[in-house]
Amino acid sequence: MRIICLGAGAIGGYFGGRLIEGGQPVTFLVRERRKRQLLSDGLRIKSQYGDFSSPVEAIMPDEIDGPADIVFLTCKAYDLEPAMEITGPAIGPDTAILPLLNGIAHMEILNERFGKDRVLGGLAKIAATMDSLGQIVHLNDWRFIKFGEQDGSDTERVRALKAVFDRTSVIATATPDILHEMWSKVVHLSTVAGMTTLMRASVGEIASTPDGTALFLDLLEKNAEIARREGFAPTEEFLSEYRDLFHDTTSTYTASMLRDIERHGPTEADHIIGFMCRKAREHGLDDRFHRIIYTHLKAYEERRRAERF
Repeated sequence: MRIICLGAGAIGGYFGGRLIEGGQPVTFLVRERRKRQLLSDGLRIKSQYGDFSSPVEAIMPDEIDGPADIVFLTCKAYDLEPAMEITGPAIGPDTAILPLLNGIAHMEILNERFGKDRVLGGLAKIAATMDSLGQIVHLNDWRFIKFGEQDGSDTERVRALKAVFDRTSVIATATPDILHEMWSKVVHLSTVAGMTTLMRASVGEIASTPDGTALFLDLLEKNAEIARREGFAPTEEFLSEYRDLFHDTTSTYTASMLRDIERHGPTEADHIIGFMCRKAREHGLDDRFHRIIYTHLKAYEERRRAERF
């Protein structure tokens, strides 16, 4: 199986690296600077589940020599358009595209561009970052990936991908309910990203304040109701997990969106918070909380655009 992974950052680097560790070759499609770094230092992972370091195959877009069996998209949502252009030569009639982007808004775009039959649903549950030296740093015990056909069918390509992940420390699930799983992640992410960016603090720091947990729970329920109106109600088990998390005053968990802000980078505000804000309005729900968070993020982007940092 030929796998091309667009990106070798926190998500692509971690999951692609674990596949290589398990014996599955992966080619990383990257920018020139990251290619030089990978060819010089190899791919490096620092994790409680085992450190990993290995030379890897890294190419740039003009070096794609034909279609892959599977293309992983691990870019940020704001890079989706150029990502689709870059990966075009790697996508043939039998190629499966596995997006591991945050949110769910990208699915409609990918379906329209490449055809629904080529696009798998997918999500990653992991907290990882890439440090200044290009090393992937795994931040907690999350190492989950889920994927499946949008129509819920059991296909050979899904089974094959599950088989290669089963040779690694990654906990991989092939599911017929991937769209439901993706909606649940949107509920989780829009709550954690919304609160940690608005408050510029971790879950534990927010929970330690007089009203932090109550605000977390309020936003969680609002996001869960949006998912219910869309036909993908989160399970009680899922909601219970995050209710418990939002009471944990020791949690150091933050959303990657907050880390993007702290490094003065672009954010996925439109793709995550803006998307949920629009959905709340479509369903006639109270959108004030979402509008406050979204305005906060867009104001940050305006300041960043003006280079005031």
